Amino acid sequence: MTTLLEQALALYTGLPAAERFHVHARASSAPLLSVVERMPGGTVADIGCGHGLLSALLSLSDPARTVHAVDPDPRKVEWARRSLGGLAQVKLAEGTVEDALAPRLPGACDAAVVCDVLYLLPEAKWPGFLRTVHGLLKPGGRFLLKEVEGDGSWKHRKALAQEWVMVSLLGRTKASGGMVLKPRAEMTALLAEAGFSVREVVDLGRGYTTPHVLYVAEASVA
Repeated sequence: MTTLLEQALALYTGLPAAERFHVHARASSAPLLSVVERMPGGTVADIGCGHGLLSALLSLSDPARTVHAVDPDPRKVEWARRSLGGLAQVKLAEGTVEDALAPRLPGACDAAVVCDVLYLLPEAKWPGFLRTVHGLLKPGGRFLLKEVEGDGSWKHRKALAQEWVMVSLLGRTKASGGMVLKPRAEMTALLAEAGFSVREVVDLGRGYTTPHVLYVAEASVA
């Protein structure tokens, strides 16, 4: 039987080899299925969707789920559109959460996910970014934030070196910040300041050479 991940990867067979390699590398290096398992149904925002692999997994795992996916990189959005065109419930847009989603979906989402995106933004913009995400959610809506933990380990240093290659050397990832990784205590505090109640902090680094951590939070009711 074809697995969920195999179904999603099959959508990318028509892309150039370099783009397919990037998508497959993403699939093998990040615990995306663990994120999908914790995502509720309904209307979901996938912020910083890249090639759309997580959006595809979210759609295929629950055909009744509507996924509003956004990314500022026009190249990746175009590759995503070519690959996910058959998934009508995935709505792709080029831009940022501030300009592409916030004006259209205020308080309309049951959940939002930000997966390996925050560290690419200038640290000074993190609080405003998180508040914007909060503004998309219904009261009690779920927020899944998957980041690499800045724990000082060799995995932490390896992740920074790898991202430097992807961002600065190869230009495969678009960034506007300094690639900052934070320990989980600081991230939990930032989420609380943005109006979220952190329900769970999940260590997803086992079996990976990257210290993945997932923050499962809810939009606090005012």
